[in-house]
Amino acid sequence: MSGMQDYGSRISDPNSRKMGTFSYLPQLSADELRKQVEYIVSKGWNPAIEHTEPENTRSNFWYMWKLPMFGETDVDAIFAEIDMCRKANPKNHVRLVGYDNFKQTQGTSMVVHRAEMTA
Repeated sequence: MSGMQDYGSRISDPNSRKMGTFSYLPQLSADELRKQVEYIVSKGWNPAIEHTEPENTRSNFWYMWKLPMFGETDVDAIFAEIDMCRKANPKNHVRLVGYDNFKQTQGTSMVVHRAEMTA
């Protein structure tokens, strides 16, 4: 049996901190990210965009960018909002959430923009 893999995430090193399942994988390409957004739309989930300062990523509270995009099915419109949020908050991480309004919970959540970290 092989040993357990260490992902090298340390609280003392802000650049190594992991933020959700996808953060343990290589950075998603634009096409892979688009497929994730298409999945959110195909499930009928309501997309919402959130952002926070890098030092607050471990907090449960992220700032909501506008209201959730209730009923939005246009993937390009979702990406346009992500881009507006990123440009308005260049020093913040940006996360996309897919809310499942039937189960009253988050269906998925992923960081779509990781801000530059300064030491």
